[in-house]
Amino acid sequence: MRSIIAQVFVAFIAIAAASHADAAVGFQHFSISDPQGPPIEVGVWYPTGAAPKLQALESDQQVVARDAALAGDRLPLVVISHGHGGSYAGHLDTAMALANAGFVVAALTHNGDSWRDPGNPTAIWERPRQFKLVTDYMLDAWGDHGRIDAKRVGAFGFSAGGFTVLAVAGGEPDLRTLGDHCRAHPAFEDCQIVERHPLPLDADIVWTHDPRIKAVVSAAPALGFAFGRKGLAAVRQPVQLWRAEDDQVLPHPYYAEAVRLALPTSPEAHVVANAGHYDFLTPCSAQLATRVPAICTSRPGFDRAAFHERFDRDIVAFFTRAL
Repeated sequence: MRSIIAQVFVAFIAIAAASHADAAVGFQHFSISDPQGPPIEVGVWYPTGAAPKLQALESDQQVVARDAALAGDRLPLVVISHGHGGSYAGHLDTAMALANAGFVVAALTHNGDSWRDPGNPTAIWERPRQFKLVTDYMLDAWGDHGRIDAKRVGAFGFSAGGFTVLAVAGGEPDLRTLGDHCRAHPAFEDCQIVERHPLPLDADIVWTHDPRIKAVVSAAPALGFAFGRKGLAAVRQPVQLWRAEDDQVLPHPYYAEAVRLALPTSPEAHVVANAGHYDFLTPCSAQLATRVPAICTSRPGFDRAAFHERFDRDIVAFFTRAL
């Protein structure tokens, strides 16, 4: 019986994907106010019936209908959090795939930890707070907020963003664990960042949670070791967890694996063979590959574009099922 149900579900996903195959994607770019900091940059992708055209997006390009009318009603929402030093545009293909499948997608640029504003990357409690502000805006103030189903909200994040979505979903790390971790692994990226930007561990840190988040996709989550079972006990939502087999930035088993073992319910876990940390980012344009080869170069034999076809398909299927 379970096999039959699974086959029916797979067929449903295939039909749903086909129904959106020719759908166009609308796009908006704006900033929202933050009462505790500078305005937050946001990109929004969504289904539309308008004709799209090729447009620039930071160092990339996308085929979208700028500021077009939204198509559909009671649509699910997915909010995206980028990794350390990234921006709202870092997961363009995933945002487009979700919008093509009938989701509204909002991605933010985290102030203090983006390529434009890199000055405060260790204030990681700011990330979930900023994330929730964007979710609040999309559900309460966005021009078409009334056509989003507030009971169907998901969160996607990569690296520091993977940490962010776990925190928003209810996770609370113990940052005091960073001391022992970094003494043992001083070359790890998170420890290098903390060395340059020391954590104010005596600060009164408040973690922002959002019970409206009903499903989480976390790829290569940063600081996974800092949660533990107690820190992830409140994360009861369905979780899809991704790990790159050859992640040299956040190496196994201290990050994604630590999260997998600590979650109260086993996640849908994926290990991507031969992949590196940055292979979860959108395949690089030629311009970006020339400018920042470190995040654009994959291991020999790894096809990032082909992987992202599967990655995006699996994320769409997960959010469709979970929301």
